[in-house]
Amino acid sequence: MSNSMASQAAAGGGISRDERKVIFASSLGTVFEWYDFFLYGALAAVIGKQFFSGVNDTTAFIFALLTFAAGFLVRPFGALVFGRLGDLVGRKYTFLATIVIMGLSTFLVGLLPGYASIGIAAPVLLVLLRMLQGLAIGGEYGGAAIYVAEHAPDHKRGAYTSWIQVTAGAGLLLSLLVILACRQLTGDAFNEWGWRLPFLLSVLLLAISTWIRLSMRESPAFLKMKSEGRQSKAPLTESFGNWKNLRLVLISLFGFNGGQAVTFYCAQFYSLFFLTQILKVDPQTANLLLIASLILTTPLFLYFGHLSDRVGRKPVLLAGLALAVLLTFPAFRWLTAFANPDVAAAQQRSPVVVVADPASCHFQFDPIGKAKLNTPCDKAQALLAKNGVPYRKQAAEPGAPTAVQVGDIRLANVDKASLEAALHQAGYPAKADPDKINYPMVTLVLVLLSAISALTYGPLAAMMVELFPTRIRYTSMSLPYHLGNGWIGGLMPTVAFSLVVYTGDILYGLWYPVIVCAASFVISLLFLRETYQTDIHRH
Repeated sequence: MSNSMASQAAAGGGISRDERKVIFASSLGTVFEWYDFFLYGALAAVIGKQFFSGVNDTTAFIFALLTFAAGFLVRPFGALVFGRLGDLVGRKYTFLATIVIMGLSTFLVGLLPGYASIGIAAPVLLVLLRMLQGLAIGGEYGGAAIYVAEHAPDHKRGAYTSWIQVTAGAGLLLSLLVILACRQLTGDAFNEWGWRLPFLLSVLLLAISTWIRLSMRESPAFLKMKSEGRQSKAPLTESFGNWKNLRLVLISLFGFNGGQAVTFYCAQFYSLFFLTQILKVDPQTANLLLIASLILTTPLFLYFGHLSDRVGRKPVLLAGLALAVLLTFPAFRWLTAFANPDVAAAQQRSPVVVVADPASCHFQFDPIGKAKLNTPCDKAQALLAKNGVPYRKQAAEPGAPTAVQVGDIRLANVDKASLEAALHQAGYPAKADPDKINYPMVTLVLVLLSAISALTYGPLAAMMVELFPTRIRYTSMSLPYHLGNGWIGGLMPTVAFSLVVYTGDILYGLWYPVIVCAASFVISLLFLRETYQTDIHRH
């Protein structure tokens, strides 16, 4: 669509047919791509048992989270590869390639044999496929956001690009709905083979997305730049070798992308892990609650994108970061009280203390599977974490035997049977009691977390596009976005859960997102300029 068409649409106050096609085609393809990417996160617990059965349950789940994070770790490299291509050859064909790579990688996960069939090759191949997914998503978001922004009227760029922001939540919602349908399989069928169905379904989504993207035209801003001979010949050098632009990249990364990333993954992923792994809420119930919150809050991403067209991007982003700092800890305390009140009551009545020589208590994280986490303290920590029981540690004399105090009960010899019997006697539930879950309040807390995420995420795409010039826009905005979301945000569930296991404090892992958001708030407040009145066609 030409700039004149955009101006006419703006004058008329509505969205033209061509603009609707641009938004629909970009957003739908991105929904399918996020669906592929999020399937793994939603099925981390099941995948941990399928591909990491050679280690203990706690380490297996952390391995599964780390493999989930592996896709995020390579996203910046995908941003560099596809960002450079996008600035050199165009937006359309670059993010057409990304969806093909993503769809095929996801389909192959559904065919991959488990650890029981091919041993260590299973997790190795799984990690490789996750890395391919990460490379693809590294080029996807920038392409879609830029493509829509460069078609949008200047005064509606936040509203138009907010549809791209919706796609992440919509992709997660679609993945949860498909998983929920597959969980209707009887017996152990879902855990044995039914979990593969959502991955295999991606081949259909790939066909639809590819057909849609083939029908799209190149961005008018890119074509205009190319016709005027202003195209960059070295996007990487111009983006990161020039201090003026590199400064913007650093502000973008540490000023708001990192904070936005942890609010999103805290709301959409860590909340699910927290409900199922720590509070022991039935996975199907937890998925339904998250689905309800996503449905309720999806319009907020559009609203905050639209609001940023009126009041500016920066005030909306800062509001989200500030609320994240203030409300993350209270929100997860509320989740605990409303989802599994028996845990909080038992902790008040019969606190659990691990009394051990500190040298015998190790960090429950083994990325290469070689550490021997078999001391009595290690076993006690793993058992308590597996049962979702909060505990604190008390230092004993060097060489002293490990003991676990459960209220008035002291266990000198810690084994699974005796510890679980003591926990049961003290009122610690093996699972969250469905009759005691306050479903409306749990949903409300999840809505609160997602609303905070919408504040930071809704205006993000527009601000990123407006920060950088057209000739290096794809490269410059893709790297900080995927460093923030891939490394800072993607590691959040893994780091947070590992900290919970090590400290025994079920809320301790939340320090990670809170500190990141606090730092992002300060940097954005001091160094980030307002962008919403930028003319990106001359920029």
